Amino acid sequence: MPFVYLALAIVAEVVGTTALKATDGFTRLWPSVLVAVSYLLAFYLLSLVLRSIPVGIAYAIWAGLGIVLVAAVGVVVYGQRPDLPALLGMAMIIGGVVVIQLFSSVSGH
Repeated sequence: MPFVYLALAIVAEVVGTTALKATDGFTRLWPSVLVAVSYLLAFYLLSLVLRSIPVGIAYAIWAGLGIVLVAAVGVVVYGQRPDLPALLGMAMIIGGVVVIQLFSSVSGH
């Protein structure tokens, strides 16, 4: 169950981060509410994850996948196009998450 919570925490964080642009500096009410609720949910779910997965591992997975997913949403929603170095960097982040999951004895699996 901790990895389900972690996946949901990542999704909540991606929703909140993506909605930040729509807040226009927190001057628009509903996007601002969405950001606040998304981040509260993300941190609550992350706190549940930390009952069974070490904080460093959980945060590495959460942050790494969050970066890649926010970049993907930026492409789809905002038409932002990462260049080759950005794509290579994100591929390395994904590789790091895979290495943690497959080979780390402290990853909680």
